[in-house]
Amino acid sequence: TAPPPEALVDVLDRLLDTGVVLDGQVTISLAGVDLIHVGLRALLASVDTATRMVLLPEKGA
Repeated sequence: TAPPPEALVDVLDRLLDTGVVLDGQVTISLAGVDLIHVGLRALLASVDTATRMVLLPEKGA
């Protein structure tokens, strides 16, 4: 049997607790010449998770 579906709040809580990194790149080229290059990197995490991962300096340091 399939497990019961999770609520959106539970999924969001789990994602913020563990953190998620999104990374993507788009390049538009014409005749082998790159015209536009767009890169994106985003981190979605709670402040507590970011602090645990040493992304933010500790207070008082």
